Amino acid sequence: MGSSRRKTAFFCQECGYESAKWTGQCPSCKAWNTMVEEPVRIAPAAGKSSAATAAAGVRAAIGGAAGAAFGRQNRPLRLSEVEDAEEIRFATGYAELDRVLGGGIVSGSLILFGGDPGIGKSTLLLQVAGNLAVSGKDVLYVSGEESLRQIKMRAVRLGKDADSLRFLCETDLDVITDALQTTRPQLVIIDSIQTMFSGAVQAAPGSVSQVRETTGVLLRIAKEAGITFLIVGHVTKEGTVAGPRVLEHMVDAVLYFEGDRYASYRILRGVKNRFGSTNEIGIFEMRREGLVEVENPSEFMLSGRPKGASGSVVTCSMEGTRPMLIEVQALVCRSGSAYPKRQATGTDYNRVGVLMAVIEKRLGIPLGQCDAYVNLAGGIRQTEPALDLGIVLSILSSYRNIPLDDGLIAFGEVGLSGEVRSVTQADLRVQEAAKLGFTTCLLPKSSLRRIKAPEGLRLIGIAGIGEAADYLGG
Repeated sequence: MGSSRRKTAFFCQECGYESAKWTGQCPSCKAWNTMVEEPVRIAPAAGKSSAATAAAGVRAAIGGAAGAAFGRQNRPLRLSEVEDAEEIRFATGYAELDRVLGGGIVSGSLILFGGDPGIGKSTLLLQVAGNLAVSGKDVLYVSGEESLRQIKMRAVRLGKDADSLRFLCETDLDVITDALQTTRPQLVIIDSIQTMFSGAVQAAPGSVSQVRETTGVLLRIAKEAGITFLIVGHVTKEGTVAGPRVLEHMVDAVLYFEGDRYASYRILRGVKNRFGSTNEIGIFEMRREGLVEVENPSEFMLSGRPKGASGSVVTCSMEGTRPMLIEVQALVCRSGSAYPKRQATGTDYNRVGVLMAVIEKRLGIPLGQCDAYVNLAGGIRQTEPALDLGIVLSILSSYRNIPLDDGLIAFGEVGLSGEVRSVTQADLRVQEAAKLGFTTCLLPKSSLRRIKAPEGLRLIGIAGIGEAADYLGG
């Protein structure tokens, strides 16, 4: 009599839309072939949902100011009735991560970390947990993928060992919520959300139903009990977080770890942040002792740069408020095929093709008969228009086999008429170039009047790519 009926339904893997029958195209997000069939259970009408029950239990166990601050109101409120208070933030011990988060972790928030396998998600969160535990925070690390022995081995290797840092190997959400009521932590790390399951949903862990249900429970606990959650999400082959797209909509912030797992650097990028900007990035280097912050990314990106080589130009890109110097490399050679090859690594392939067409049309250089390869050294990916002038100079330098001055830096957007347009925050780019010892800067002529040249750096305004070609020498 007390049992509930079971049935199956179809869920969209992109947006989580539920349908009683299969359709080739999702009626909600219009994606094709994303509907999957999963068993679900219809809960009895009476009683609270699992999310409400779990949140109420944890809030009652924690009590105090946290429960009161994040408790839900029973009636609608006007904006004038809402208590105006600043967000409570705490530092993670890593300035790069705090920068991406907008100044630190907001108490009671739900943050999702995504990235390829082996990129360093668990390592970073374990290091953050150790830092917070040392600073006096009560942290619970919940792992559904590793045993306690494996976690301890990694923690010892990373040098993270604190009495207030506790571990739990569990995938059952009911057991985890019971542990929250008992331990009353301030911050919880879930590794990973795809391994967690709730008994309220009769579906396999990692399915659309389970991911949506478990995330909903954690979200309600975070908002009502004031507990901060950092959760790890697996990614698909397309590079997005596995599971329904609604998962990214539910959380407060989504951070992605980028980079080659076989390379030493890692880039942490925010794609969603309700408490800060999504334009900032954090750069880390993977070492034996774990992830280490890269305090000067420009110097890091230019390390190993060849001297006196043709086709190599340094340009400057902006990531939020941070200027980053990047080496652009180009290789242009006569093609032996009727269809010349084009390849772009780290930047937009189509944009490189447009710039080559502008060079051929405005300067009369027959690049249509040449193979061309353009690469942003260091493995970083950038598509900012300010890279255009650097790409044009590197292509011209390689085509004419004339190396540019090692102390030269160039940035500016190139239009279809060959003009060089101004870019944002040119003063910050110039200051970064001067700080790293560059002596000459080619920049848009329209930006010169707003910039004061730093000591030791000569500014040269460029109105079109013809002037850049003349500066190259021929």
